[in-house]
Amino acid sequence: MSMRFKAVIMIVLMLALAACASSSTPTPAASTQPPSGSTQPTATQASGTTGQPTVVNFYSDSDTNITDWLQNKVAPAFQKQFPQYQLKVTIVRGIGNGDQDIADRALAAMKSNSNPQVDGMEFDALSKPDLITAGLWEKLDTTNVPNSKNLLKGVQTSDYSMPYRGSQVLLAYDSSKIKDTDVPKTFADLITWIKAHPGQFVYCRPDKGGSGSNFVVRAIYEVTGKDPSIFKPGTPDPKLLADYSKAWALLRDINPDIYDNGAYPAGNTQVLTLLANGSVSMATVWSDQALQALSKGVLPSTIKLAQLTDLPFPGGEAFISIPKNSQNLQGGLAFLNFMLTPDEQVSVIKELGGFPAVSWSTLPKDLQQQYTSVIANSVPNWPGGEWGTALNKGWYDNVATNIKQGS
Repeated sequence: MSMRFKAVIMIVLMLALAACASSSTPTPAASTQPPSGSTQPTATQASGTTGQPTVVNFYSDSDTNITDWLQNKVAPAFQKQFPQYQLKVTIVRGIGNGDQDIADRALAAMKSNSNPQVDGMEFDALSKPDLITAGLWEKLDTTNVPNSKNLLKGVQTSDYSMPYRGSQVLLAYDSSKIKDTDVPKTFADLITWIKAHPGQFVYCRPDKGGSGSNFVVRAIYEVTGKDPSIFKPGTPDPKLLADYSKAWALLRDINPDIYDNGAYPAGNTQVLTLLANGSVSMATVWSDQALQALSKGVLPSTIKLAQLTDLPFPGGEAFISIPKNSQNLQGGLAFLNFMLTPDEQVSVIKELGGFPAVSWSTLPKDLQQQYTSVIANSVPNWPGGEWGTALNKGWYDNVATNIKQGS
């Protein structure tokens, strides 16, 4: 065989092999980026060449109903919209100090330049100011969490945490006994109603349940000018602490008119029981507990909910914080932003009986109409801490003097 003929054969074989290799090359995968114009932050495919979704590690020490919702409802919805991520919810409820231990671990990882293995957590950065000082947390605003533009006024209490759900204290009343038009609209009206209907109103001890403590907080707001903003986190202002005495006088005056001549239940659930069995016709309750009790038939359908119109009762929010040294920072930010979308905020209401962290005006009209009696444009926040310690002691010492604190 001539050398020329051999060369031709070699060229043909090489072309054939190249064609086979070309036909086996996979086509590029479809884009998993948010669609153009999306309000989600840019989320990059961080899984390298494996093609596997990147894990977003999220920690929570909330109650079972919250963690079940996060795992079974939220995670699949998030992953459907962001297939480049896999949300892993780790529950630390009842394990050591819960989320505080995870935050401390993230700080230790930052100091050692190692992986904190956390990309987001249900945590209020203000609960451990030393971690803010240490520079642990990512600063959160509309530049990296675009949907935060819809947050309710006043609910974000620091630059390092964002609320994603909330709960408010409301007035619950038995509409079979009280006309809707007779329900108090202001705190002053409520005090007048209580005195005119002795034994028919109740709130729980402030150190035993938030529905009671926020009633007492609202009394403090009432006597200090109805301006919650003057109560700053940290060491209390001595002048404002002195003004507590005005609230004690107000609450002491209605003490005989509270259920059973000043018998204060030791918890939120006990208040709902008194409403359910008809022992009282009005009380302060947590919105989520009351809504769930109504949906399950624990409270009779005659129980309705209302909010004060002069200054609402305070509430509480659940916050998300993201360590700055997260190995999947974009994934953590994408998840937080996702939680503030209308669909997830509606899920907070319908699945949890909670309240949205965003303005009601961004939610469906039919939902707004359904909750029209309890909607508030802003939710007062109480700083807690030493303010709350003084509140509890002062209430026992000056109002419910027949009950020993801690009993």
